[in-house]
Amino acid sequence: MDASSNQVVVIRTERGLTVAGTRITLYDVMDYVMDGWPPKLTCERLRLNDHQMAEVMSYIESHRAEVEGEYRAVLQDAEQNQRYWDERNRERLTRIAAQPARAGQLALREKLAGWKTETDTER
Repeated sequence: MDASSNQVVVIRTERGLTVAGTRITLYDVMDYVMDGWPPKLTCERLRLNDHQMAEVMSYIESHRAEVEGEYRAVLQDAEQNQRYWDERNRERLTRIAAQPARAGQLALREKLAGWKTETDTER
């Protein structure tokens, strides 16, 4: 038995359920689980080792109702925060969008529009 198998992988911090020694929460992992990503790709994307990923997936399965409940709450909080900031910045963003573009910005916007057209055509 190696030393890593004796360590607790899922801990509760002020951020919620977290992978010990990282800033990755189980809610980050749940984003990938809910999108149907296989654990191996999720593991690579989040830069977890195989042991950490196995422990996280085991924890999620063993505590599914708790994790899913907290995940829904995190998503609701994020949505409320997004609405708050959208509303708070709506007037400012409208003013910024109404300002005329500077000469250098206009050329960049045209170049970006061309790239978007090329990308859409390739699809």
